[in-house]
Amino acid sequence: MESAFLNWSGGKDATMAYFLLSRSAQYQIRYLLTTFNEAYRRVSMHGVRESLLELQARALDLPLKKIWLPEQASMEIYNERMADALKSMAEEDIHTAVFGDIFLEDLRQYREKQLARVGMRAVFPLWQMDSRQLIEQFLQAGFRAIVVCVNAQKLDISFCGRLIDETFLQDLPPDVDPCGENGEYHSFVFDGPLFRFPVLFQKGEVVEKHFSPSSNASSAWDTRYWYCDLIPENKNGA
Repeated sequence: MESAFLNWSGGKDATMAYFLLSRSAQYQIRYLLTTFNEAYRRVSMHGVRESLLELQARALDLPLKKIWLPEQASMEIYNERMADALKSMAEEDIHTAVFGDIFLEDLRQYREKQLARVGMRAVFPLWQMDSRQLIEQFLQAGFRAIVVCVNAQKLDISFCGRLIDETFLQDLPPDVDPCGENGEYHSFVFDGPLFRFPVLFQKGEVVEKHFSPSSNASSAWDTRYWYCDLIPENKNGA
């Protein structure tokens, strides 16, 4: 069985990638690897608290490795800190990275290029799967997830903080990918067949956040998002 690590956001696609791999004997996931905003101690882009990712990792019975990034991290800083993390994995004889990407070819090429520099390879268990069928398979398997972030240009505030279920999927506008693969929304998985116990939380406030585009970004660059804060309950893992 080949050792691998899973690039982990805490969301449904990474969870489904792990779920599919868990049913084969080809890979052993040794670590979850997550990037965090060091100023707020939250998952980069998703905005979920570090403490909830730690609980999630405990529920999945996997160690969580963290990469800390500044609030306005350049690609140079991101690549440098990611390379350090990859080298640390390689020292433990881990040379395979697993991703939950579905069909973004440019992102796949970027990941493969960065991994090749340190002698690693990428595995994409969900690649080219039908995203509607994938999210339905996710729900049918018994996973439970909540929307923690939405792109305000694609979805209004009412979608932020909703549970992902059939009603949620029916309410999505026709131009929104069912899995949010184009960045329309991000999620946090809190229960399912891989979990030893559910991750318990209370919904906090929903806030709007703006990001400043870089100087080389196009005018269509998405800068406005809604975030739903999740607050862990004290009885988690009790």
